[in-house]
Amino acid sequence: MKSISLYMHVHQPYRLRHYTIFDSGVNHDYFDAPWDNNENNKRVLLKVAEKSYLPTNARLLQLLNKYPEFKLSLSMSGVLLEQLEAWSPEALRSFQELVNTGRVELVAETYHHSLAFFYSRSEFETQVAMHKEIIKRIFNQEPKVFRNTELAYNNELAAWAQDAGYSGILAEGWHQMLGWRSPNYVYRPVGAPNIKLLLKNYRLSDDIAFRFGDHNWSEWPLTADKFVHWLSDDQDAEIFNLFMDYETFGEHQWQESGIFEFLDHLPGYWLADSNHGFMTVSQAADTIEAVGEVDTPNTITWADTERDLSAWLGNAMQQQAISALYALEKPLLELNDWAIIDDWRKLQTSDHFYYMCIKWFNDGDIHAYFSPYDSPYEAYLNFMNAFHDLKSRLLDRGVLV
Repeated sequence: MKSISLYMHVHQPYRLRHYTIFDSGVNHDYFDAPWDNNENNKRVLLKVAEKSYLPTNARLLQLLNKYPEFKLSLSMSGVLLEQLEAWSPEALRSFQELVNTGRVELVAETYHHSLAFFYSRSEFETQVAMHKEIIKRIFNQEPKVFRNTELAYNNELAAWAQDAGYSGILAEGWHQMLGWRSPNYVYRPVGAPNIKLLLKNYRLSDDIAFRFGDHNWSEWPLTADKFVHWLSDDQDAEIFNLFMDYETFGEHQWQESGIFEFLDHLPGYWLADSNHGFMTVSQAADTIEAVGEVDTPNTITWADTERDLSAWLGNAMQQQAISALYALEKPLLELNDWAIIDDWRKLQTSDHFYYMCIKWFNDGDIHAYFSPYDSPYEAYLNFMNAFHDLKSRLLDRGVLV
């Protein structure tokens, strides 16, 4: 039997407002201001909810009701859930309706969509615990599978996830890591024999997430029956891990592209064959036997052509900004001021460092699309202005940093 494991990640950061050096020491509101309409977080959240979350959730609920065999997995960052609670309770309820079907599984991650694993293990574990709590409170579910921010993964993370009690962990099925092997099977990580590794089939996933609306793509238009035909013809497969951003539907690929019609028809075409099914990520981890081990000593992610952390940490601006931020951890936590800690954690969100990326060539258009800034240097200056104000707030409280 062949199965599809459809997993989608839902995230929106708290984008920094236009924060200048003249704001530093005067105004500590880094993320929103009623006079700053450029990237007001409420406005962005409501736009994405209208274009993506609400119509996608409505379709998924119909599909779940129509096809008892259909199921999927979601991960939702804590900062996204905060915004939904505050500004779009209708969208939040629509996600709750999906989970209440019993066939939508939630996946664990860091609350603040951060790279804390690589800078502070204690902060990383705190954010994972915070995420577990908000998932329990809103959805009454406890995640069994872990995914790190941006699918950042290595052997060390797999060992941590195993020790933390997860049955599975998600990663990019990059061909340079797999070599001759296929991502369409379940594996075990080297050094973590008690946890399963599910690898994204990035070629198939990116056909939907990135190439779907490209009229210059040789396979355009991509229809559900054509896509299912590709999967059905692949004899070297047990499970197709289709991992993508939730905003693929309606935001990255607009309604006019036909993306919703593709989603409407995919389960029906796939399930027309009795040897086809769907699995949540924990079902795949629990029921499919591993065919071998995958060794990942170096960190891989799902971003850019290099599939490493260079999209967030590849230049001096990014490295300085994130190192300076985590250097505040010990004195800041000892101060025990929740307002300052909350701002510090929101600044950890990986998007801020992604906006500072200066890579161009094959990846430049993607970075430019996601960034609210005119340039990576503007993103860096804006972030550092907020950082210096955060640091000054500690100094004003007598904390030496």
